[in-house]
Amino acid sequence: MEELKRVELFTDGACSGNPGAGGWGCILRCGEVSKELSGGEAQTTNNRMELTALIKGLSALKFRCHVTVYSDSKYVLDAITQGWAQKWRANGWMRNKKDKALNPDLWETLLGLLARHEMEYVWVKGHAGHPENERCDALAVAESQKYK
Repeated sequence: MEELKRVELFTDGACSGNPGAGGWGCILRCGEVSKELSGGEAQTTNNRMELTALIKGLSALKFRCHVTVYSDSKYVLDAITQGWAQKWRANGWMRNKKDKALNPDLWETLLGLLARHEMEYVWVKGHAGHPENERCDALAVAESQKYK
């Protein structure tokens, strides 16, 4: 069995207005090497930016890894760890008989990326002094400011 590289992925999204101008930021760390990524959109939602941060971070990985994700988004982490996103997909992107799941395009992409890696998830309290979460938030907010 191959030994997977261990990667830490810190993510955050921000939105000024919801919907409104948004940004995302992430930090990838493998050993002593770190890489910051960020971007934004003129018209989006906070949840879309939270999902995008995770998608962009995972998309930057060139090979299968053991990835520990650190996020302050209960929406993202609970939908993954509780199996909700997989159920939404199995039900044609419906949360229940009458309510559509939000952001099916991003969830479809994310579920494919998650399947490539060995995943672990850690929820961190936002705006509570966690250094990497604060940095990701600063990246996301700076990106959102570009669209005002």
